[in-house]
Amino acid sequence: MCLAFTPLVLEVTAALGVRPIPYLLALATASNVGSVATLTGNPQNMLVGVASGIPYATFFRALAPVAAVSLVLDFVVIALVYRAEMARPFAAPAHPRVRVHGFLMAKGLAAAAAMLVFFFAGAPVSVVALTAGAALLLTRRVKPEKVFVEINWNLLTFFAGLFVVVGAAREAGLADRVFTLLHAREAHSTASLALVSAILSNVVSNVPAVMLFTHMIPSLPDPTRAWLTLAMSSTLAGNLTLLGSIANLIVAEGARRTAPISFVEYLKVGVPVTVVTLLAGVLLLAPR
Repeated sequence: MCLAFTPLVLEVTAALGVRPIPYLLALATASNVGSVATLTGNPQNMLVGVASGIPYATFFRALAPVAAVSLVLDFVVIALVYRAEMARPFAAPAHPRVRVHGFLMAKGLAAAAAMLVFFFAGAPVSVVALTAGAALLLTRRVKPEKVFVEINWNLLTFFAGLFVVVGAAREAGLADRVFTLLHAREAHSTASLALVSAILSNVVSNVPAVMLFTHMIPSLPDPTRAWLTLAMSSTLAGNLTLLGSIANLIVAEGARRTAPISFVEYLKVGVPVTVVTLLAGVLLLAPR
């Protein structure tokens, strides 16, 4: 989403004559917040799904309300921080002609709808995703070379490297030392686990943090709630700083030449958004 929408945000804000920074920050933070809702929303949720075995529908019922409430809070924070800029009138934009590939759009929407149906029906997520991808490639009207050029190989290499580094850290005993330092094994409540996860996610990034937690969560008193709390807190904690998540870095890198986002500029939105959304997530997930 960030790869596709960052150029669009820059183009639209330029046409409207407004500063793109608030809208770029909205894109980065909202993509993190919205991804809380499903197992396929982000890499850390996928890791949680594989390790926990929680069904897609169960995960959605538990965390979709967190995502919905947090998106509203995200909007409120950005609107307050940039209220002066939001009050300025927009310029009258031109309406360029856009070519729409009707068949490709219909095929993509059909594949997405079919995937959602099978996801909620309980089919294996990886099998459904690979099958849909294969179907799109087999019925292509675009040369494969054009598709492969759009793949972010740097990002894939980065994630592959994370598995290597985190696996080595675990074998070396560094993970146990970190958990001891943060008292992670005593974090049985929703609030305490969310706090430890948020801290660790900003120390080593959220995907490695979830990978480190995978061997500890099954030993907690309520593993299902702990998995959901881990997915929620590790994702929302990614909004704290510009380096907190891959989504933030993608937006910042995509806008670097035309609208650079400074670390301090991001903190004005990232800190309050992270605090209020984590609080909302804990309140919604805590046992009644």
